[in-house]
Amino acid sequence: MKRTGLLTSIIVVLLAIAACSGKSSSKVESSTKDTTRSAVSFDADSAYKFVAEQVAFGPRVPGSEGHSRCVDYLAMRLKNAGAEVSVTDTVVTDVENRRMPVRNITGVFNPNGKRRVLLVAHYDTRPWADKDANRANHNRAIDGANDGASGVAVLLEIARQIDQLPDNLAVEMLFVDAEDSGLYDGDDASWCVGSQLWAAMRKPTDAKIDYGILLDMVGGRDAQFNREYFSELYAQAVNQRIWQAAKRAGYGSRFPDEIGGAVNDDHVYLMQAGFPVADIIECNSAETESFNPTWHTMDDNLDNIDRTTLKIVGEVVINTLQGR
Repeated sequence: MKRTGLLTSIIVVLLAIAACSGKSSSKVESSTKDTTRSAVSFDADSAYKFVAEQVAFGPRVPGSEGHSRCVDYLAMRLKNAGAEVSVTDTVVTDVENRRMPVRNITGVFNPNGKRRVLLVAHYDTRPWADKDANRANHNRAIDGANDGASGVAVLLEIARQIDQLPDNLAVEMLFVDAEDSGLYDGDDASWCVGSQLWAAMRKPTDAKIDYGILLDMVGGRDAQFNREYFSELYAQAVNQRIWQAAKRAGYGSRFPDEIGGAVNDDHVYLMQAGFPVADIIECNSAETESFNPTWHTMDDNLDNIDRTTLKIVGEVVINTLQGR
C-alpha cells in the first residue's frame, strides 16, 4: 500500500467514495486511561509462527513460486480450521502491459450465521524494495514479514480459534492478492488489484456483509494504530467499534483515539463498492509518511516482527467481533 501523497489523488478518492457511501456524523471520543484487560485468548507465538511460515516461501510476488506455494498454504490452513474455501484466478494487464496473475483466497466460517463480517489482509509482497536506503536494493523483492504476512497471520490465528466467536456470526476471511504491485505515486488504480477484482465480482445475491476490518502492517515493534483517515470518514461506525473494544481491552495506548494518515489501501476499493471496511494500519500522521520504518525495504523481515503487537491486534479484533 502507499500513502496518497498528492492532494488531487485524495480528492479523487474522496469523491469516488462519496458517490456510494454516506458520511457518519458520530463524534470521535478522546482517549481515556486503560482500565481493563482483554479476556479473550490469542496465541502470539502461534501467530508469529504463521508469519515465519509465509516468509519461508520467500517473496510472494504474483506469478512467483513463493506466491504459488503461499496460495496452497493459505487454502490448506483455512480448510484445516473448518472454512469453506475458494480461490479465484484472474490475469490482468496493467498500464505498462505487464500480465499479472491475481489469486484471491476466501474462507467462510459458519456461513449460515445471521450476521456476517469480512476480515481482510493482503498476502502478496512488494516486488521492489523501493524505499530502501541502499539504492542497489531497489529492484529486489522484499520478505514482507510485516507488510503482508503479519495481517494474514493474525487472521490465521483467529481462524484457528474461531470457536471464540459468537454462534450467530458468519466470518468471511479474504486474503487479497496484488495489493503491493503498484507502479508509482499518482497511479492509485495499479495498487490493491485483488480487492478491486473481488469487489467487481461480488454479486447482489451474495451474502450481505455487515461490516469489515482490514489488517495491514500489524506486526511492527511497539506499533501504534491511529484511526485511518478514509476509514474515519466513510466507516466511522466500524472505527468506533474497534477503538472502543481496544480501550475496553486495556490497549488504548496502542490504539490512541486520534486521526492518522490517509492510505490508498484495500479498504478504499471495498468502500467504493458499498462495504463499510475500516483499516487497522500503522500510519499515524496525516502530515508526513509515518509507516513502519521497514516499509518497502529489505528490513521488512522476521527479525522485526513483534509478538506483542500481533497479540494486541488479534485480541482487539476478537473483542470487536464479540461485541466486547
